[in-house]
Amino acid sequence: MVESRSKIFVIAGPSGVGKGTLVTELTKRSDAIWVSISATTRAPRPGEIDGVSYFFVSDEEFDRLVDSGQMLEWAIVHGSARYGTPRGPVEEAVASGKIAILEIDLAGARQVRQSAPEATQIFIAPPSSEELERRLRGRGTETPEQIERRLQTARVELEAEGEFDVVVVNDSVNRATDELLQIIGISR
Repeated sequence: MVESRSKIFVIAGPSGVGKGTLVTELTKRSDAIWVSISATTRAPRPGEIDGVSYFFVSDEEFDRLVDSGQMLEWAIVHGSARYGTPRGPVEEAVASGKIAILEIDLAGARQVRQSAPEATQIFIAPPSSEELERRLRGRGTETPEQIERRLQTARVELEAEGEFDVVVVNDSVNRATDELLQIIGISR
């Protein structure tokens, strides 16, 4: 078991592996955990709140953040809106004694290796490819074509597992959360 002294943790893995569920469980179990909020250039959807759901920024503000090195990672999503992790709130959380969690995709994790090499990179893996497919199909939130695209992407992402500092298999939310807490350095 790897335990880290880092205060920034990247959690990445294929779609459907349960990253969001695990991050939610971490926040339920420890007040020391702070989860980063992404900035985006897209307009807020109904019910979304600036600074809670996302930081909604203009294209010009996003450009300024990127150009000034204030984004730990960023990407263009679906060919239009940009999303990224602002550096300032992460640094503020760590300075205040919190453990910062960045739940991001593989490309973002690779960027964070360059922009914040001190971050511990955790890959969340499914117990098997078959189980990942079952979970994706069971969500009922995507069309068959979208599921196939996600499965193709997942195959590529699973091959990147070796790039990470540690791999946690999400075979049970409770067990995987316990393992994550141990890696992060929070005793239960």
